[in-house]
Amino acid sequence: MSYIESLRVFVRVMELGSITAGGRDLRLTPAVASKRLKELENHLGVRLFNRTTRSMTPTEVGIVFYEEAKAVLLALDHAEARVASFSNAPRGAIRITAPLGVGRRIVAPLVPEFSDRYPETEIRMRLSDRKVDILADGLDIAFFVGEPGDSTMKLRKFADCDRVLCASPAYLSAFGVPESPDDLLHGDHNCLLLRYPRSPEYFWILQTDMGPRKLEVRGKYDADDGDVLTDWALAGRGVVNKPRFDVREHLESGRLVEVLPQTPPLPTIFGCLYPHKKLQDPKVRLFIEHVAHHSKRFFSETSRS
Repeated sequence: MSYIESLRVFVRVMELGSITAGGRDLRLTPAVASKRLKELENHLGVRLFNRTTRSMTPTEVGIVFYEEAKAVLLALDHAEARVASFSNAPRGAIRITAPLGVGRRIVAPLVPEFSDRYPETEIRMRLSDRKVDILADGLDIAFFVGEPGDSTMKLRKFADCDRVLCASPAYLSAFGVPESPDDLLHGDHNCLLLRYPRSPEYFWILQTDMGPRKLEVRGKYDADDGDVLTDWALAGRGVVNKPRFDVREHLESGRLVEVLPQTPPLPTIFGCLYPHKKLQDPKVRLFIEHVAHHSKRFFSETSRS
């Protein structure tokens, strides 16, 4: 299996751009990842990368070999998935990603039970509110709240997800309670925004009697972590647009207050995206079904009464 493992290292290093990143993705130290690459180059009798102290670029033969190596690994994964379909004991790593709030509150609590039921599986979970590239990052499942952005992926919808605008009582006392969407655009209100490098144009879409209305809101603060926005809202720093489940506890305690309930944000969906494959890996299918089953109960308990 050492040759196959070396192929996997080579492919991930090509895709992530460095030995350190490729090795980390496969849970290998840079030294081990570098050794695997050298073993592969020695076996092939060619140089796959040009290395300097500051950079590493693929050679021409490395670029050609990458496409072939990726095809070999895909065929191997397909063969293993076919074999696994005959077994009641799925095994291997499942690489998943989710937004921070969704991952912490919905997906992560479901991992231990799944691992206990299928002890030969491993869950490699990465949480980020930034947009991810499922194929480039080598992911099996990407959970999301919002609208799916990649039509080349398969989509599984789990539940509808209400959103809410809210702020702290202290903030509303200081700046006033918004009475219409226009107050968020023309008043002194500070909108807390989720932004990150290369994020799409930011706006809020509210439901009105005239249909959906797009608000190009502004604010003094933005962050790429949704929980940071919640903390700022709790500290009285602005109005935040959040999934209802994400702030339910604060709304019930009165630490946050819903604003503009007559024109709430458009609801979104909680779901996942995963790559198209001729034969879906059983462990991936089982994890998706596990989340689907438990998320129905979660959203029924956190839905608006």
